Amino acid sequence: MKVRDAMTQPTLCCTADTNVGAAVELLWVRNFGMLPVVGNDRKLLGVVTDRDICIAMGTRNRLARELTVGEIAAQRVFTCTPDDEIHEALQTMAEKQVRRLPVVSREGVPQGVLSMGDIITHGDLNEWERCCELSSEEIIRSLKKIYGQKLSVIHTNTATA
Repeated sequence: MKVRDAMTQPTLCCTADTNVGAAVELLWVRNFGMLPVVGNDRKLLGVVTDRDICIAMGTRNRLARELTVGEIAAQRVFTCTPDDEIHEALQTMAEKQVRRLPVVSREGVPQGVLSMGDIITHGDLNEWERCCELSSEEIIRSLKKIYGQKLSVIHTNTATA
């Protein structure tokens, strides 16, 4: 199965100068968790997630309309293409611990988004449909990698007298 068979399309994008309030509205109305950020050439520059926005709004003393997506968007992005095998995309998601991958053309223009929801919907979890090559075991292994416990290392300086 190819990514194109499971991805959500068309994708909704924003630009780096989109204000965060407008991005939140797009995410809310479309029930998305991530927006690809594109440049004037429509090529992918980064992504902004609902989590990025939540953290930015909780840690900055600015209104959403005063903050741009470009100020908070992740610029290190993992992608796949519509012609990639779904197994490869799922492996990327697991290894990079991301729940969504922008699907881009060879030129880097967003074509859609592949989410774990898309993977689960098209997996064999509903065996009576016999619709996909993705086994429930493969999906669960990937979910465990994505959601595996990540322990932060907190360094404290303890003064001794």
